[in-house]
Amino acid sequence: MKRPVRLYNVLLPIWLLFLLPTVWLVVLPGNLIIDCAVVFLTLLALKHTQKKAVLRHAWWRVWLLGFGADFVGVAFLLPTMFLLDFLPEPFRFLLEPVMYNPFKSWLAFVVTLFAVAVSGVCIYFFDRRALRSCPALNDRQRHVVALTLAIVTAPWTFFIPMS
Repeated sequence: MKRPVRLYNVLLPIWLLFLLPTVWLVVLPGNLIIDCAVVFLTLLALKHTQKKAVLRHAWWRVWLLGFGADFVGVAFLLPTMFLLDFLPEPFRFLLEPVMYNPFKSWLAFVVTLFAVAVSGVCIYFFDRRALRSCPALNDRQRHVVALTLAIVTAPWTFFIPMS
């Protein structure tokens, strides 16, 4: 008997973005607000004097590159869905929860954690590179802002069970 094909959630239900395009009206500004708040609060903690100049220069880069890094994590998780078809039945329970409940098996948790870590590393390197062109930041401040963005804005929502 052939198993039914299922589309699982990764970051948020991808199909929801196509069926209800208005969801983008919440997702995009929400992500922008979070990214800008993290940059601002990090600069505040660093006692940086030109917060507005840095935000004006980097907000759109940080925002777009954050989405790009999240999609790298999604691209890491997607092959597990296709790998399920090739695994023998007794071993499917290990990877099956990856896409909808990462807490159901230890392997699902590890794969999800690795995807979040890969996205976080991408966020760090993408943002570090994007902030290089900001003259108001020195190298240490670029490192701290990029590292804070990587830790705080990594796609931790991958761990939210969807079933």
